[in-house]
Amino acid sequence: MDELVMHEIIRTNYSGSVSQMSAYTGIAAQALGVIIGGIILWRASAVFHKKKKKERSRNAFFETPYSRGWKRK
Repeated sequence: MDELVMHEIIRTNYSGSVSQMSAYTGIAAQALGVIIGGIILWRASAVFHKKKKKERSRNAFFETPYSRGWKRK
């Protein structure tokens, strides 16, 4: 790099001017929050669906002696 460009970068970083690091940190925190929130909602949905599936009863119309004795191998 050119010395002038390097000097400008150093002066900008250490002069106390507004840094973009806080903006990047905020965006990273929001992204992390969305990912964690999505995982929590996904797992809660899976648990709720499992309970709902367990509560359903099979229709008695399809219960026959043949269907009770038949198993897929």
